[in-house]
Amino acid sequence: SSIPAMPVYRSKQNKTEGCREIGGIFLLPFAPNHSKGPAPRPGPELELDIIDEAITYFKANVFFQNFEIKGSADRLLVYLTLFVGQALNRMTRCPSKDAVQKEMYQLSIENFKLPTDVGFPLKAYYKKVESKRESDELRAYLLQARQELSARLAEIVIDPNSGKPSKWWMCFTKRKFLGQSLDGAGGARR
Repeated sequence: SSIPAMPVYRSKQNKTEGCREIGGIFLLPFAPNHSKGPAPRPGPELELDIIDEAITYFKANVFFQNFEIKGSADRLLVYLTLFVGQALNRMTRCPSKDAVQKEMYQLSIENFKLPTDVGFPLKAYYKKVESKRESDELRAYLLQARQELSARLAEIVIDPNSGKPSKWWMCFTKRKFLGQSLDGAGGARR
């Protein structure tokens, strides 16, 4: 008898109604604990926002070589999962909590390719953006998501005893989600 394959963790928000969609990506609500921007605010019924989903599911999802998209929230989850990997890689060179926080802020605001841009890893998962206005709207949303995710991730990854990134997170820096990385070709816009 064969062992069944473990299922990948998908976003629980794929069936969200009335959500703005650009490039096949839902612009989902998330709590702006560490960021300002255009992201919609979540209602009280939302247990895990998309930022928390990306962080929570990262350790399991990073082992998968395939990810079947089941909805527009999954496309955002894929982007954010790639970003978590990039953020963890940047933390490896940080000797302290202050250094991690500074590095995460710098990473969140640096120029980046949109998932819909030519040369983006996994571009095939995304749809063409219709206009410059949509492209700008998607960039503003993802910029806020990057800022929020990197700040929350820094809080979780820092070992409170040593003040350094936790080895239980850093051990995942050698893994690449779907064999891709934002630090390689197409990850940063030059």
